[in-house]
Amino acid sequence: MSIWWSLHLRREAASVPLARRLLIGTMETAGVDPDISFDLSVALSEACANAVEHGGDDGSGGPGEAYRVTAYLDGERCRIEVADTGPGFPAPAPGGPHAAGRPASPEAESGRGLCLIRELADHVHIGSAPGRTGAVVSFDKVLKWRENAPLVAV
Repeated sequence: MSIWWSLHLRREAASVPLARRLLIGTMETAGVDPDISFDLSVALSEACANAVEHGGDDGSGGPGEAYRVTAYLDGERCRIEVADTGPGFPAPAPGGPHAAGRPASPEAESGRGLCLIRELADHVHIGSAPGRTGAVVSFDKVLKWRENAPLVAV
């Protein structure tokens, strides 16, 4: 069995817990192991927070702009994608690491979200949206199921 949903959310802080609660509710209803649900919900919160903070067309962070969250629970895997309409990630310096791949300094008050997503998910892709402006953060994780889960893949 497969479940998927897509949300178009305003770039407001209140949208982050909304997306997180929808994901947790979906996984709980499907019978996903609570530890897996928690990991994915934290990763989703980080990706959404980045879209809210950095994902605007004009860089102003204004609430009138939107971002998109899509989640797929398909068989043994959950895949989540968060896409915004902002400037995307800076191009990597020749021979240097991509800006999205650099860890934050220990003194920084922010900048750890992408590293956290990498720790919580099995596969992560961070980049700019092909053919348009914006950033895309997608990640997936192999699912574990509760005993007698109602939507376990057969």
